[in-house]
Amino acid sequence: MPEFLESSPSRVAVFGLGYVGSVTAACFARVGHKVIGVDSDERKVLSLNAGKAPFFEPGLEEIVANCVASGGLSATISQEEALAAADVAMVCVGTPSERNGNLGLDQLRRVCEGIAAASADRTVPLIVAIRSTVFPGTCDEVVIPIFRACTAITVVSNPEFLREGCAVDDFLFPSLLVVGGHDDDAVKRVAGLYASLGASACLVSLRTAEMIKYACNAFHAVKIAFANEIGALSEALGVDGQEVMSTLCQDVKLNASKAYLKPGFAFGGSCLPKDLRAIGYRANRLDVKVPLLDSALPSNREHLYRAISAVLDSGGKRIGIVGLTFKENTDDLRESPVIGMVEHLIGKGIDLRIYDPHVSLDVVYGSNRNFLLNAIPHIGRLLDPKLEYLLAWADQLVVTQKLDAGTAESIRRSGLPVIDVAGSGMARAGAGMAV
Repeated sequence: MPEFLESSPSRVAVFGLGYVGSVTAACFARVGHKVIGVDSDERKVLSLNAGKAPFFEPGLEEIVANCVASGGLSATISQEEALAAADVAMVCVGTPSERNGNLGLDQLRRVCEGIAAASADRTVPLIVAIRSTVFPGTCDEVVIPIFRACTAITVVSNPEFLREGCAVDDFLFPSLLVVGGHDDDAVKRVAGLYASLGASACLVSLRTAEMIKYACNAFHAVKIAFANEIGALSEALGVDGQEVMSTLCQDVKLNASKAYLKPGFAFGGSCLPKDLRAIGYRANRLDVKVPLLDSALPSNREHLYRAISAVLDSGGKRIGIVGLTFKENTDDLRESPVIGMVEHLIGKGIDLRIYDPHVSLDVVYGSNRNFLLNAIPHIGRLLDPKLEYLLAWADQLVVTQKLDAGTAESIRRSGLPVIDVAGSGMARAGAGMAV
């Protein structure tokens, strides 16, 4: 599917002239679209029409002045005026926190209701693009119902990724461009507004677009907190935290990369759990609070419990588990989360058997053997030496590792329902669930 439907100039109405809306309006005008901004605050409207940015943002004032002078950018307090010739309405209003932490959607509802009222008799297509940060389901459950009677309107999500202080550069040189919706043509049309920037658009589902914004912001927050905790612990240990983190970032294969950033099973093995416990112990001895790092192991346990619950809820009578080690392509069983899962399921009376190509009591020895026998004394009765034995016996499979092509194909041919806790792509609609 092409990333853009078209890149010709469009007529864009931008609702909300705060930081996001003003930058969005000015930059769309900068790249050649005809833009009109809308805000109930007359001061902002007058400021923009005078060629002045409503607030300070590096580079914004010059773009506003040039685009207003050329006739490509204007502003109004009238929604009807803004919508009269618009192809796309960008909603950029605030969604502030309520006291309980939930999002306040009053401004979003008010603007959408105004657009709906002004478009009641509209026959020319209009795309309403929600740029405001909203939780997944907001477009489906709040926005789209407002426009139910407006047959000419289609809703998409186009989250913004603009940082105050460098928002103009972030718009003109985007690191991420996301558009999601139920209507492919509308999604591509909105993506097309950015075509002249040369950015590669990510065209996704509506709720995925809404969730991506939260995932990005949460990841940014976690990275900042992580760097600060490592810096604090380093200082207490007499280590240069700046040097630690700058060196860590030199590894673009595992550290500053997409490695490990895919939903899957809980982590285990001989390194991560042990080293997290050691960090927590030493930080506690030094009276350095590292709540983010301390939360990693409890978070991992909760993810294991989610996987166990998925198996218990599946209703399978004979559970076949594919993979026993803590990850694929190893025979290391130390702190494997699968061991914990097996122990729990056995304790619940679940009838199960296990296949792992790298685990056999005939060849497992040393600490691996001791760990396995201590955790599951009767493991010998549960291990199947061949995958086909497991497939012939089970009525439900649990995949705990990434699979090689041959194993994956055998499982597909078996037709058995799959619970894919590893995120390996084995779960099929109507035949299991992915955790």
